[in-house]
Amino acid sequence: MADIYEDIRKGERGALISIIAYLILSALKLVSGYLFASSALLADGFNNLTDIVASLAVLIGLRISRKPPDSDHTYGHFRAETVAALLASFIMAMVGIQVIVEAVRSLFEGAKEVPQLWSAGVAVLCAVAMMGVYIYNKRLAKQINNSALMAAAKDNFSDAMVSIGAAVGIVGAQFGLPWIDSAAAVAVGLLISKTAWDIFRDSTYRLTDGFDEDKLLDLRSTIARTPGVEGIKDLKARVHGNHVLVDVVVEVDAEITVLEGHEISDSIEDRMSKLHNIMNVQVHVEPKG
Repeated sequence: MADIYEDIRKGERGALISIIAYLILSALKLVSGYLFASSALLADGFNNLTDIVASLAVLIGLRISRKPPDSDHTYGHFRAETVAALLASFIMAMVGIQVIVEAVRSLFEGAKEVPQLWSAGVAVLCAVAMMGVYIYNKRLAKQINNSALMAAAKDNFSDAMVSIGAAVGIVGAQFGLPWIDSAAAVAVGLLISKTAWDIFRDSTYRLTDGFDEDKLLDLRSTIARTPGVEGIKDLKARVHGNHVLVDVVVEVDAEITVLEGHEISDSIEDRMSKLHNIMNVQVHVEPKG
């Protein structure tokens, strides 16, 4: 269990790096967007502001998750990060809608100033920087097997792509098509909204104890192949933060001793740990017949 909490601490480092990067890049994009008259770069900057909120949610959630179990949280506090992500999705959705509304309004304003080419250079520079953050967080997430940090890494990658899209829109505006810049801003707003929806859907799925049926079949197969198990009467699984909790009722030979039944339970727990990295398994043994 100590290793789990140490991995969470490492995940906090990745979330903190994301926050620092977003603070610097959002300030650069917003200032440059105003100076160089680029709607796409401004939208990208506001996108990064929402990413600060999302990364803060991950950081706060991870820190709360490190709190040990207590009298009214006997399973620990691992779901805190899921709740924080859910709250962040609402904030991101509101900002995404605002970006779309402002971009559409800009499209119908008629003649507008063509963004300066310097803004495209800023967008590309920010894309390269965010790609570096993505690579770092992806490697760390795989190392510590942290799904929250992996989600943050995917958000880093999408932000790099958004910046590249903004650069494309700005360059297009240089060829007498200034509306492309606003169109790129609309695309950014849609991407923010889609990211918010994806986070909301995943968070609510986890909080309502949803679990992938294919993964459940894999768990059932592993348990069924355990020596001594003659049948599986019931199997349930749910996600608790970054951890999976499994409850299973297995059938065994009615003639075996209590000690032998206990050894079968230990074997199931050991196989689930080694093959699926699941540490929390509740096994109930019943006689077959």
